[in-house]
Amino acid sequence: MGIMKEISVKALAKINLGLDVVRRREDGYHEVKMVMQTIHLFDRLEMKKTAGGITMTTNLSFLPTNENNLVYKAAKLLMDEFQIRDGIDVKLHKYIPVAAGMAGGSTDAAAVLYGMNRMFELGLSKEELMQRGVKIGADVPYCIMRGTALAEGIGEQLTALPPMVKCPILIAKPQISVSTKFVYENLKLDENTVHPDIDRLVEDIRRKDLAAITSDMGNVLETVTIPNYPVIAEIKEHMMEHGAAGAMMSGSGPTVFGLFDDKEKAVAAYEAMQASGLAKQVYLTSIYNNMR
Repeated sequence: MGIMKEISVKALAKINLGLDVVRRREDGYHEVKMVMQTIHLFDRLEMKKTAGGITMTTNLSFLPTNENNLVYKAAKLLMDEFQIRDGIDVKLHKYIPVAAGMAGGSTDAAAVLYGMNRMFELGLSKEELMQRGVKIGADVPYCIMRGTALAEGIGEQLTALPPMVKCPILIAKPQISVSTKFVYENLKLDENTVHPDIDRLVEDIRRKDLAAITSDMGNVLETVTIPNYPVIAEIKEHMMEHGAAGAMMSGSGPTVFGLFDDKEKAVAAYEAMQASGLAKQVYLTSIYNNMR
């Protein structure tokens, strides 16, 4: 096993099966309680050693390829800490919808940390990679861990859960983009807020009860996005009308996912969603349960 010159890494997307915001902290951050789940939709990163520096290319012309990209930040973090003399070139093949509430940027950063740790033989454990990941973004540690997890604090306190029931998932992202900052700034938490019961959802997952999971799913951020972007509600309704056991917005949106108890229903719903014109990107995928 010689020194690795290159490595290809998959960066998997996530959805939130449940997302609650408990309170807004004095420092402006929001305290959350969410159930994170990896799905089988991924970007691919090809990483190669070079003579020096960080270079990056991507298949999407509008993405930054400098320090404004989390991929670049992740590479720089390890290069600085370990004083790596070699350079690195990253080719990012992006398939996860961008700015969609699916942790696309965070999972790419996690893939870089994971890949560089192997290429440069840094010897960091999964926990050590996760500690570094949180400096880049709150979702990065989870993207290193993968699987089914409860996230608390600002999203960095993670508890592994038993694997989620395997089922088909329909993903639909409308034409619009939603700013995470806008959603959190416009979130009103008061006595009228309907909070999803995350503890009950966790119990449903433990029992592998898909019907209960879909009825207990909830995302408090929909209280902001749906009034501002009604297409999100239309996509949810469309999925439910076409046989989804449950449908919900992921993260701060605008992506909506539907869980199905039957592959044929899911395929039919996928075709109907593509024909509907409601969504710009539509994918049919499944739950991914392997942890790193």
